Amino acid sequence: PETVMLLTQLLVEHPGAIVDIVRHTPLWVGGLLAFLLGLGLSAARARSVTLTRLVLLPLAMLGLALWGVQSAFASSGRLGALLVVWALGYVAMLALSPRLSVPAGTRYDAARRSVHLPGSWVPMVLILVVFLMKYGIGVQLAMAPGLAHQAGFAYTVAAVYGLLSGLFGARMLCLLRLVRGSRRLATA
Repeated sequence: PETVMLLTQLLVEHPGAIVDIVRHTPLWVGGLLAFLLGLGLSAARARSVTLTRLVLLPLAMLGLALWGVQSAFASSGRLGALLVVWALGYVAMLALSPRLSVPAGTRYDAARRSVHLPGSWVPMVLILVVFLMKYGIGVQLAMAPGLAHQAGFAYTVAAVYGLLSGLFGARMLCLLRLVRGSRRLATA
């Protein structure tokens, strides 16, 4: 539909509008972006992380996605159904986790209870996709609030949020399988 392209059309036809959009963005959004970029940058270099830290990024992305669905569609009258669609997307990605392989160079250090992870830019890309999607949808809905009540738009957004946040969860499950396997080997 034509209304879904409103933000894209605005930016294509009037690229300077991005300055006004950013100027009207609350300051805390910049703080959230800085925090998420910090998480993404930390994932880009090899590092060892505790098991607690291992689940931080997937939980942050899960929260951001759920917040995205709730904040965009709470007044739509179909929030419950949209959360079910989000959950189906999330679970679908988790179901793929057994097919994922642990990144080369990943290992579990039982003595330190930490996982050594090779650097990867994939988390940064996914973080930016989720953040920019949330931001873009927020701007789009500010410009055309009626979109929140269009079923196709709402269900598509909820499904994509579920799939994207599920990717983080699937990766985490894959890494936790490595930890569980290492522990089994250590006790055998």
